[in-house]
Amino acid sequence: MANGGGYVWALAAGFNAALAAISAKFIATLPLKYGTVILFNVTMWGCYVNSLKALSSLQATVTNFAANFLSSGLAGYFLFEEPLPSKWFAGASLIILGVFILSKSSIEEKQNTD
Repeated sequence: MANGGGYVWALAAGFNAALAAISAKFIATLPLKYGTVILFNVTMWGCYVNSLKALSSLQATVTNFAANFLSSGLAGYFLFEEPLPSKWFAGASLIILGVFILSKSSIEEKQNTD
């Protein structure tokens, strides 16, 4: 699996983590709420494990965190009408820059042993 696929898995993991939190706020019935939170968290872990197969643990974790942070912030803005101050955008920009630097860094690429 190429590194690009690893980043897609890490982004999907972060997005699913945000969906777990969002579903907990939107779903009213308790059994369905717990079911969707568990479903999104299991999906998140599956995506995260797949990202670890192609990326270093640092790259996978930071990308997962960034995707979770950004999608949670944007969901708060669009779904819950929470304000996003300029400091949030500054922080988000720095996180994106950090993920980009990590993706281009000289961290030794993992060899696929499958």
